[in-house]
Amino acid sequence: MDIPCEKGKTSNLKNRLIGHIQGYAQGPIVLFFAAIHGNEPAGVIALQKIFIELEHRKAEIKGDIYGIIGNLNALNAGQRFIDEDLNRIWTKNRIDQLDKKANLLDEETEMQNVWNLIQDILQNANGPVYFIDFHTTSSKTSPFITINDSLNNRKFALQYPVPIILGIEEYLDGTMLNYINQKGYVAIGFEGGQNQEEKSIAHFEAFIYLTLNFAGLIKKLSFPFFDQYYDFLDNSTGSLRKVFEIVYLHKINVWDRFMMYGGFESFQVIRQGMDLAIHNDQIVKAPYAGRIFMPLYQSQGNDGFFIIQKIPFFALNLSSFLRKLKVDNLLTLLPGVRWEVRDKMILKVNSRTARFLTKPFFHLLGYRVRLQEGDYLKLSNRERVAKKKMYRKEKWY
Repeated sequence: MDIPCEKGKTSNLKNRLIGHIQGYAQGPIVLFFAAIHGNEPAGVIALQKIFIELEHRKAEIKGDIYGIIGNLNALNAGQRFIDEDLNRIWTKNRIDQLDKKANLLDEETEMQNVWNLIQDILQNANGPVYFIDFHTTSSKTSPFITINDSLNNRKFALQYPVPIILGIEEYLDGTMLNYINQKGYVAIGFEGGQNQEEKSIAHFEAFIYLTLNFAGLIKKLSFPFFDQYYDFLDNSTGSLRKVFEIVYLHKINVWDRFMMYGGFESFQVIRQGMDLAIHNDQIVKAPYAGRIFMPLYQSQGNDGFFIIQKIPFFALNLSSFLRKLKVDNLLTLLPGVRWEVRDKMILKVNSRTARFLTKPFFHLLGYRVRLQEGDYLKLSNRERVAKKKMYRKEKWY
């Protein structure tokens, strides 16, 4: 069965807040977001159903649960976006300019409303806060998690029986979760499946209940069907329960002509040199071997496809060890390497020095965001802003 998302079929929603469940006592706060892209209604449908179920079980919930629609106008129109992609404009500069602009684009208004709601919730937060962003894809896929590469995000995400994709922040600018991560909160994205598949809703429902348990809002004993949800997601991913990183993104400009060859699915193994798509009448061949990830099979969007590769667990453990020791402090002993300011948030590396320090080396230390500025490469990570004290006492930590 397919999920209707054409204009008027999802229902003409007017309230951005799907629901708010306040438990019997203060505790963790979980914010679930759905329909940041308006042609992805499955997360909204799942949240609507779960909030009805939870309304009768408040006595078993410790903390607060919020369900929030990201792009309300685009959802009602059945489109990915109206003026521009809402999940590509969450930058400090764009947000700082919102109150100064006389006329806002549609997605700027949506972002302003969402951000105001987030700030209102955070002002009253007394426990650890979690941000969960629901998406679906235009191609067939197993469910998976995407995270910015911080240790807090890793620890929380590793509880789920689904593949985890690291390094999205290195290739996509202006995502909502990237902006939230810069504030230090745990923030993860969950892709439930293909846009119009009924099974995507079921994946979201399972993920919601697992999240509420992992974050400490509900006890496993109070929800006897917990194991069924866990096994359902585990079985949906088969042998893919691994950690991957993005190694390549094929970008598309606004007026480009792009078409994927038919039949590709996320996580499908590809070989180097394999024909993947047609871009401006030229055949696009895979620059690396690995697995294809989120191939584009819709008209709106600027990301043609990604290529991912598996990260060995010894590399994950090594990077965790090095980050805890703050080994990156020693980098400033090298010629041409210094902190941009005293807060040690951004590392500036002379381009000549950077040639001798490979990309995987910086990844080990958590430096995935790179910006070229003259003769220097500016690198930043999420570890130094992570709110470790907020989560330190949680079971998963």
